[in-house]
Amino acid sequence: MPAIRPVVVVRVHEVALKGRNRPWFMRMLRRNLAHALRGVPYADLKLRSGRALISLKDVAEWSQVRERLSHVFGVANYSLTVESGLSLDEIREAVGALLEAEGPPVGSFRVRAKRSNKEYPLISPEIERAIGADIQQRTGAPVDLRQPDQTYRVEILHDGAYVSSETIPGPGGLPVGVSGRVVVLMSGGYDSPVAAYRMMKRGCEVTLVHCHAYPFVRSTSIEKVVELAQHLGRHQPGMRLTIVPIGQAQRQIAIASEPEIRVVLYRRLMMRIAEAIALQEGAGAIVTGESLGQVSSQTLDNLRAIGAAVELPILRPLIGFDKDEIMAEAERIGTAPISRVPDDDCCTVFVPRHPTTHATIAEAEAAEAPLDVQALVGESLAQRTDFHGDPARWDVMQALAGAA
Repeated sequence: MPAIRPVVVVRVHEVALKGRNRPWFMRMLRRNLAHALRGVPYADLKLRSGRALISLKDVAEWSQVRERLSHVFGVANYSLTVESGLSLDEIREAVGALLEAEGPPVGSFRVRAKRSNKEYPLISPEIERAIGADIQQRTGAPVDLRQPDQTYRVEILHDGAYVSSETIPGPGGLPVGVSGRVVVLMSGGYDSPVAAYRMMKRGCEVTLVHCHAYPFVRSTSIEKVVELAQHLGRHQPGMRLTIVPIGQAQRQIAIASEPEIRVVLYRRLMMRIAEAIALQEGAGAIVTGESLGQVSSQTLDNLRAIGAAVELPILRPLIGFDKDEIMAEAERIGTAPISRVPDDDCCTVFVPRHPTTHATIAEAEAAEAPLDVQALVGESLAQRTDFHGDPARWDVMQALAGAA
């Protein structure tokens, strides 16, 4: 065994509660961890007893690994553990490596030792005093045995000693991929990115679909959605984004229909586009960021009229949230700075001042009767721009060129 060996211990969240499916959940978690750690020169990634163990080549890799793991759903918490030999000098060396990686304790500290190997020549209080004195000498930090700001742990096993300190909370949830694929209708606002995040946390792989009215409006929403997809792509291997121009279709709807019902018809068009993409990709549902009563299209009547345009189930994870709750969640997950940039939503094109709030399915179908709705969907999809793979490499100019 080398003198010291840094290992990141990753503990699972809901996966631990699964029965016979647990091995598959753990394999999906391992896949997502490997994706998150791409480019980091770690030594090994193993699954053991409901945990993932990431062996680092060098303790200096810890800061990068720590940041990457904060984006992996299914992780309850994780910590850096330094493995060493059993001698006190080797344990001190491991403590030194831990302090080098994490920095000195912030405030007071204490040491807690546990001996699974009862044949070890030193008892736990003796280990605690020796290692505590070493940490104090290295850092000058005060000791507080009752209410310390930081606790260092030393575990003595038969094959080695393990030193750890800070336990970092993970995002929790389920590993992305265990719950199937969904299509998320994405705007550049606050709501839909939060909805996408919540579905990924429930184990869904997401395909993002953005419908826009460029060049009838500014291109800002396209630019924002690409940036939002890049941000959300940290949580999911193989993020997908499809950008669909619907301005011409909206224009035809506006010519053929009464102003009051146009927003409902636009939303029905977007639902059909999302369903067509979902069927192509094997997705099992459509997801929106709708919140009951937030805007005129999100009344119970209008939601029913809009949802009737498709056969796939529509999931609305934010349906009971108010705007303040959604914005607070957007701040927490980091999408708010992108979402707050002003843009032009496609549903603001060719709309009246007072759209209906109580559309019926029959009224929506009657308003669509003069239109070849499937042709509008097909013409819009024919101009789509698809992004796959590494979101960091997506070029917004490609989408703008395709939309012009």
